[in-house]
Amino acid sequence: MIQTILVAYNGSAESQAALRECIRLAPGPSAEIHLLVVVSPPPYLLVGEFAAAAVMSVEEGLEAEKEKMTTELARGAALLEAAGLKVHRHLEVGEPVSVIEAFASLWKIELVIVGHSRHKPLALRWWRGSTDTLLVEKLRCSLLVASEPPASA
Repeated sequence: MIQTILVAYNGSAESQAALRECIRLAPGPSAEIHLLVVVSPPPYLLVGEFAAAAVMSVEEGLEAEKEKMTTELARGAALLEAAGLKVHRHLEVGEPVSVIEAFASLWKIELVIVGHSRHKPLALRWWRGSTDTLLVEKLRCSLLVASEPPASA
């Protein structure tokens, strides 16, 4: 039975599907669930005398995003805990694929669960690469890609 699971979460419908998949797997009370929220820092574009103002607004934006994601982390953890799971909460700043890869290695994760969006345009997925495709290449554990259930007609 899988004992260490990492669920990548950001409050989106796709990441909520990842939470539901974790619960559906029913890993048992001895399993450790690591719920990870990764806040991506905004890109820096600093030019000349506007550098100080730009840095301040970037820092303010990052702090606001961290506050928002702290709330989402609490919501996600509450859902998992209500299902009887032992949850460790983590909020990190960085590029999601790199952070997930590093934490999966650090915690000796056996299964990573991520959500997948079908709503991104194909061109965007091709250009930037989808998170789940990049994780397949980088992770040294199993990866479960959860998606939203089809909308009922």
